[in-house]
Amino acid sequence: MKYIDQGAGGPATVLRVAEGATPSLQPGEALIEVHYAGVNRPDLLQRSGSYPPPAGASRVLGLEVAGKIVAVAPDVTQWKTGDVVCALTPGGGYAEYCATPAAHCLPVPKGLSLAEAASLPENWFTVWTNIVDRGRLKAGESFLVHGGSSGIGLAAIQLAKTWGAKVYTTVGNEDKAAFCRKSGADVVYNYKTQDWAAELWRATEKRGVDVILDMVGGEYIERNIRSLALEGRLVQIAFLQASKITLDCMPIMIKRLTFTGSTLRPRTVAEKAAIARALAEHVWPLFASGHVRTNVFATFALAEAAKAHELMESSKHIGKIVLEVRPG
Repeated sequence: MKYIDQGAGGPATVLRVAEGATPSLQPGEALIEVHYAGVNRPDLLQRSGSYPPPAGASRVLGLEVAGKIVAVAPDVTQWKTGDVVCALTPGGGYAEYCATPAAHCLPVPKGLSLAEAASLPENWFTVWTNIVDRGRLKAGESFLVHGGSSGIGLAAIQLAKTWGAKVYTTVGNEDKAAFCRKSGADVVYNYKTQDWAAELWRATEKRGVDVILDMVGGEYIERNIRSLALEGRLVQIAFLQASKITLDCMPIMIKRLTFTGSTLRPRTVAEKAAIARALAEHVWPLFASGHVRTNVFATFALAEAAKAHELMESSKHIGKIVLEVRPG
């Protein structure tokens, strides 16, 4: 099969098309003929050498795919050859074939293309487990997500809104702000021209918000903590800035805050399977009804994976970037 090789790692230009063996199946797995693969920031981190795959996972980049199942392990009963699915993968998505636990596959939501379906798993698995499971967001609460125009951000805005929360977000320009409002955000701050923490504090009448989902880190951490309401929850899912900071922890104690976080990729097969079941029950029907949607900003051929990474690094995109592995 053809796949994208990153060699020893480095800038986006190291990505090349190579040929290698089709993955063999382990118990509980399905083999997917990949039509589209989603591009995510963890792919960029892995390519640069700062986010190695877990033990036993494919070294090939790619954490989400959509395509057709062409084989299943003998113990797999929930899927069969010929089923069209999208799936969260432990790695290996930038390839013509990808093996993944069958329990991490989901049907393509009604009305969505395969390209759109490939843009769903990584973001929606992440936002569900961090907003609902860890953040414990409830109807009637308030919610802030940074980077609202990213794939994670747009999924978080829509999930929180359908969950019954008032949604705040931050972005870097007016085009992104307009798209976030269109996607359900109630209040949008341009972090380049506004002091979002001060504006949020005034907007909430010095109460703060109940849940914050953050992927920035660095100096945002203390500002997030100051922006939380009594019993608020800060959920950290990435660090575009520093992970090591000097922090005044007194507000955590005084306001009885929860500062938590998680990563998705190292979690067990069973844990990710539970998230898949929750998405199938609570979120996938929302795609079919049109209450939530995905935005595929750009599609690149597999051989253009370097261009896809460069676009993501530029942060000029709104929503998702996908690779077309099999034309048509």
